[in-house]
Amino acid sequence: MTQSPSRSRRATGRATLADVARLAEVSAMTASRALRGEASVDTALAQRVREAAQKLGYVPDPAARALASQRSSHVAVLIPSLTNMLFVDLLEAAQRALRAAGFETLIGITHYDPAEEEQLVREHLLHRPAGLLLTGLDQTKATRQMIAAHQAPCVYMMETATDPALHSVGFSQREAGAAITRHLLERGRKRIAFAGAQLDPRTLQRMQGWREALAAAGRHDARLEWLDASPSSVGLGARLLEQIAAARPKVDAVLFNNDDLAQGALLAALRLGIAVPQQIAVAGFNDLPQSAYMVPPLTTVKTPRAEVGKRAAEMLLGLIRKEAPAARTVDLGFELMVREST
Repeated sequence: MTQSPSRSRRATGRATLADVARLAEVSAMTASRALRGEASVDTALAQRVREAAQKLGYVPDPAARALASQRSSHVAVLIPSLTNMLFVDLLEAAQRALRAAGFETLIGITHYDPAEEEQLVREHLLHRPAGLLLTGLDQTKATRQMIAAHQAPCVYMMETATDPALHSVGFSQREAGAAITRHLLERGRKRIAFAGAQLDPRTLQRMQGWREALAAAGRHDARLEWLDASPSSVGLGARLLEQIAAARPKVDAVLFNNDDLAQGALLAALRLGIAVPQQIAVAGFNDLPQSAYMVPPLTTVKTPRAEVGKRAAEMLLGLIRKEAPAARTVDLGFELMVREST
């Protein structure tokens, strides 16, 4: 025999959506929409529903919601690393926007590996997520095919897509790499090395910008590409500067693909007695919080990672609501933070 919502509550001790709707004096559908944070629900009415839910101690059943809507109340957010402050800032901003709209975030770490990302996407799609936020555009063909087959709304972060079928929020990594290189050229630097670690697609795009800017000035030298596939760290940055100074003593500037490498380089320069920027200018990328307090303060590229997370989450929420975005690709740009290291 099928139980009524009120009888079900007495049997389980748990409030149901019907109980919330009854107390708030609205329909169950309106109560559900209000608790999901849908903008179409009147503000005062939504507040009444939330107060009723709080009074009753109502907790939504995600399994029931997924069964009824063919989608769950969670969003899968896949990022390369939790040890990189860049992605922590992005994740926190995305989660704030999603939670405010009533969605949970399930986090996956890809370790910069498209195959690992593919497996994570496969696992998440089994649970019918409301949508996905993915980092970068280097997905495998199988990953893209799975997303298309499941018709799951998806927004790509940190890069700007040229494929008109994709939704993305980010900035041009290549142009940012070119801009910081042009700054070094404008400061009179003639032998500018590029030092990169991890060698993920965004690092390589920054290096491409460095190449293009130097080639345009007639100063590109492939011997000054200093690459290490190891994970990025302050210690690795120190070692890279030591290697460059020993092997290429005429280098007068080094662009590091991120700030932790550049910070390590500044520390190594202090230890080795290399004057920055008089002997070697040092530039980084991402503008991590401590970069402004290095000795000397680090010139770098400020990336809008928190804004990327927020705007990507907002775009995804619109797609979940079947709303067409004003633009499929949002370019948030970047900013040069010129300090004393150059």
